[in-house]
Amino acid sequence: MTETASSTGQGGGNVVLDVQELQTHLFTKWGVTRAVDGVSFQIRQGETLGLVGESGSGKSMTALSLLRLLPEAARIVGGRILLDGDDVVRMRMSDVRQMRGRKISMILQDPQTALNPVFTIGNQLTESIAAHGNRNGGRRSRQSVRERAMEVLRMMRVAAPERRLSDFPHQMSGGMKQRVVGGIAIESQPRLLIADEPTTALDVTIQAQYLNLLKEIQRETGVAILFITHDLGVVARMCDRVAVMYAGRIVEQGGIHEIFDNPSHPYTQALLGSIPKMEERVERLTAIEGQPPALFALPQGCRFAVRCPHVHERCNETYPSEFADSSGHTAACWLMEEKWQTSS
Repeated sequence: MTETASSTGQGGGNVVLDVQELQTHLFTKWGVTRAVDGVSFQIRQGETLGLVGESGSGKSMTALSLLRLLPEAARIVGGRILLDGDDVVRMRMSDVRQMRGRKISMILQDPQTALNPVFTIGNQLTESIAAHGNRNGGRRSRQSVRERAMEVLRMMRVAAPERRLSDFPHQMSGGMKQRVVGGIAIESQPRLLIADEPTTALDVTIQAQYLNLLKEIQRETGVAILFITHDLGVVARMCDRVAVMYAGRIVEQGGIHEIFDNPSHPYTQALLGSIPKMEERVERLTAIEGQPPALFALPQGCRFAVRCPHVHERCNETYPSEFADSSGHTAACWLMEEKWQTSS
């Protein structure tokens, strides 16, 4: 297996983020869409949690809920989001705006759309720095803002930062733009960084450089990272723990080695089984049959039941409880009831 974050000794600090039974629903003409439906997880200082799952599983809506940057039709209807003990769900919007960027930041998926094409890199970076002020809450001078902007670009390994401040986004490569977007997110040294598929638009070589840079910054600052991705190879490289999401809920959660070496939920097993293996020659890749259920018409029982090779009658009747083994590895599957209760 690729070197993992766990092997580098990251994580293990105080709990930065504690999400408890989070529910975010969208109210549409088709009915209530339960995009996030009872999600719980924790992230500690210096730790990276990978959030994985198919498109439409609720990963990005979970991230937007943490920032309370929801679409007009969406609303958080239950649960708690504790950031350093403060409940973001119950904060006044004025306090939430002060929190964004300072305590929690987000790297968006596509740097091409995250950056405004009509403003220079310097305009966009210094605007963020000036808005956040200095560490004492006071305003920065113009010279101080510019110096901090160059310092951030150097930290993100952008060459010739003095010149790059005058560049427009179209004058930079995709990798450089992604570094600028990352710099905007981390310039105020947030406690939590949400990275929503930040390497999707990058080629493999630049992707590896960017991931190494994020790990280096995490070692230096102790920032907690929520890493959202479809790429399980990136998860193995970046993350300490993994939460597997399906149809609005987390179905399995555990340490990186536990998930990759001993996947317990049939959906996790199917995801890992669909990854091509270099040492094996096959005529056809393994695929997960069927489609996820519509989030506005969810079944009564397990949401993976119609696609699961191990389904039985109980799965269609009742959503499974979350079972845990002695290491804290959890899975919401009736198959685990006898297996893990017996072993414990």
